[in-house]
Amino acid sequence: MVRLSDLSEADREHLLAKDCSRLEGAPFVTGPPLARRRIAIVTTAGLHLRSDDSFGFRTAEYRVIPSDVATRDIVMSHTSVNFDRTGFQADTNVVFPIDRLRELEQAGAIASLARYHYAFMGAYHAPAAYEAGAREVAGYLREDAVDAVLLVPV
Repeated sequence: MVRLSDLSEADREHLLAKDCSRLEGAPFVTGPPLARRRIAIVTTAGLHLRSDDSFGFRTAEYRVIPSDVATRDIVMSHTSVNFDRTGFQADTNVVFPIDRLRELEQAGAIASLARYHYAFMGAYHAPAAYEAGAREVAGYLREDAVDAVLLVPV
């Protein structure tokens, strides 16, 4: 992960000027403990299978990643020039913690992994453009009986 001190003054000021609001309050839903939950990953890291088309510039598309994928078969085509890929290159689990979730499943800490996980291209500045894809993914998660999602914003 890049440090602010490593950035140019202009890039540092640009990032520090962004609004980062705090989310206050208590959870508005309840549910079973993690040991009884089916978990999916949703990330904005621009990940996809090697066999999939790369993400284009300024797109709100998503890609489907099967739960049994080998991490060596996941690639990143994130289009932001501000994104540091070195963490992903060292360990896919930095942005897509599938191996850690598999370990939790084996240990009984979570009930199961979803059949599929989802990766959006997160470098698009029009949040409303994601709505149609997000609704599709929500439907797929419901069909797969997912009751918890690990959101990995990048």
